[in-house]
Amino acid sequence: MWNQVYNPFGNSVLSTIAAALPVLALLLLIASGKVKAHIAAVIALVVAIAVAIFLFTMPAGLALRAAVLGAATGLFPIGWIVLNVIFMYRLTVATGRFETLQKAIGNVTPDRRLQLLLIAFSFGAFFEGASGFGTPVAVTGAILIGLGFSPLAASGLSLIANTAPVAYGALGTPIAGLASVTGIDPYLLGAMVGRQLPFFSLLVPFWLIWAFAGFRGMMQIWPAILVCGVSFAIPQYLISNFINPWIVDIGASLISMACLIGFMQVWKPAELWLSPALRTRDDSAASAPPVAVTASGPAPSSADVWKALTPWIIVCAILLVWGSGWFKAIVNPIFTWNYPVPGLHNLIQKVPPVVAAPAQEGAVFAFTWLSFTGSGMLIAAVIFGFIAGFSPARMIAEYGRTLRVVTASLITIAAMLAIGTLTRYSGIDATLGLAFAGTGVLYPFFGTLLGWLGVALTGSDTASNVLFGGLQKITSEQLGLSPILMGAANSSGGVMGKMIDAQSIVVASTATNWFGHEGSILRFVFWHSIALACLVGLLVMLQAYVHPFSAMVVR
Repeated sequence: MWNQVYNPFGNSVLSTIAAALPVLALLLLIASGKVKAHIAAVIALVVAIAVAIFLFTMPAGLALRAAVLGAATGLFPIGWIVLNVIFMYRLTVATGRFETLQKAIGNVTPDRRLQLLLIAFSFGAFFEGASGFGTPVAVTGAILIGLGFSPLAASGLSLIANTAPVAYGALGTPIAGLASVTGIDPYLLGAMVGRQLPFFSLLVPFWLIWAFAGFRGMMQIWPAILVCGVSFAIPQYLISNFINPWIVDIGASLISMACLIGFMQVWKPAELWLSPALRTRDDSAASAPPVAVTASGPAPSSADVWKALTPWIIVCAILLVWGSGWFKAIVNPIFTWNYPVPGLHNLIQKVPPVVAAPAQEGAVFAFTWLSFTGSGMLIAAVIFGFIAGFSPARMIAEYGRTLRVVTASLITIAAMLAIGTLTRYSGIDATLGLAFAGTGVLYPFFGTLLGWLGVALTGSDTASNVLFGGLQKITSEQLGLSPILMGAANSSGGVMGKMIDAQSIVVASTATNWFGHEGSILRFVFWHSIALACLVGLLVMLQAYVHPFSAMVVR
């Protein structure tokens, strides 16, 4: 049995700097633009292993096994999802149905700003609610590329849009994960998140268009942005507080899409924005003559549109089943392989102040292969393939080509999850968390940023909630704060880290065929991520201390 060490140097500042080294190495290498993402992730993993062994005194065998467990977790289920999402996308491209879908969406409105609202925010939120784990960025990024947006615009703007819905993604999986580690009723946690994120569901559409078109371009379509945001934010609050946290994104996104499309039938901007170019620093894009680059040809018929939607209807139907509790309860007892990792399982002990009493860390690789979201996506892709007339041999060949395309992405995801798992078992993450917890009265702000850090590290709001949920509960109780508030803040702050985690960036670069430019994407979204996370932190500070915001806290 090895007890975790949270202050190996006897100096909290030095220990925190040491704990931050793997994260800093990863971000600096990716942001440099000179190192490919998968190489950067592998280098950062080596740094993390060295820090865990030589600075945090973790036995080498435990460190290596933890890294291997993390890599396996990265491939299954997360890499498995990415692989099969891209496979489905390539099938739709091969049949021409993706092009039809692009034309249909492009024909709803030629204005690029309105296309962004509809595709990146509302449509993306639906896929976040149905499946999560990179699906919305992959789908919306690919659609935007087909409509003429640059790879940077398609990738970066899809990442910015995929924030406010994330806490309820994959049928509320992050809320379920948070409840599992805190012991707090998921309905209370979901309701509290629903009293934080609607503010940002209203703000993010404005932020998205401002990032693309500048302030003047944003103000030209403010009525449509307001309709988009309000029609998502209000249902997000109502569903999360009065129904359940599982269907929030699906319900809110459908209402938002319907309201936005309906509004565009009766309202048009005075000046159409036809250029897909990002606004440059000197606003040259805003003042340049608009250039229409939408797909040519006649508008697709209703029958063609329904055919184009068929693969995604199949995906949503299957993933709604795959994400349900009753389905998992049926298949998991039969189709699950639980593998306690020898030489790691129950051999590491968390100690106070991270936990109230010493607790052993289990290390079980749960291979629930049939209920994986990626398995549902693969089944949906195969069903569509047969409907579209693909032979089994052709589908297998296309799957092989997809695997070659995403190999670097899978390496990155595996290395990233290896880092996240290693930091958890070594106590490195707890050292960073304790640094945030030491901020006293400012803890509501910095505790929110802890959730942001967790998602940036792990690529998942669920993983961040599992990683830091217990610490949030313990620290908030010690400081006299509401554990429901700080548990929800971990998830709400975490959503803003989604746009800068390596997994999401790799999914975006893969979907837009912009391989090797992950650093450019990171530099584009990084400050947006920090600014929005700080705004969430300020809201949580108000809810913790200032009336009438404090009256919003779920009791």
